Amino acid sequence: MQKLNFPSYSFRFKNNQNKIAVFDELRKKFIILTPEEWVRQHCVKFLHKEKNYPLSLINVEKQLKIAGLTKRYDVVVFEPEGDIQIIVECKSPTIKINQDTFDQIARYNLSLKANYLMVTNGIEHFYCKMDYENENYIFLKELPEYTR
Repeated sequence: MQKLNFPSYSFRFKNNQNKIAVFDELRKKFIILTPEEWVRQHCVKFLHKEKNYPLSLINVEKQLKIAGLTKRYDVVVFEPEGDIQIIVECKSPTIKINQDTFDQIARYNLSLKANYLMVTNGIEHFYCKMDYENENYIFLKELPEYTR
């Protein structure tokens, strides 16, 4: 897999029917290793190891309903009280981050109401703080660390 713009992390791999699978610590099972999954796995490690978010507050690949449509978010970080702190949209490294990507995560956030957004393709990372009062987002240099 491609080298990503994250710190170096160790992963467990196995060959599953001639496909490489990576062990997902959150789902507690091996997941077929696609380019997007490679980014998602790095992102979870980044949030946990660099930003100190407990694994117990991180959730991956869950369905949500938006305007009657079933969608699936990549990564969500909860606060201990249950509110959503961060939504992460992961793309394959070959996918350019553009306005459509931000529109997608903004649509998800209409129902999730996160405090922060992260969009990454593993090479480029964008972080935003939501400004609900003015109905926009403020770009940041990095996400805040977990402090509890």
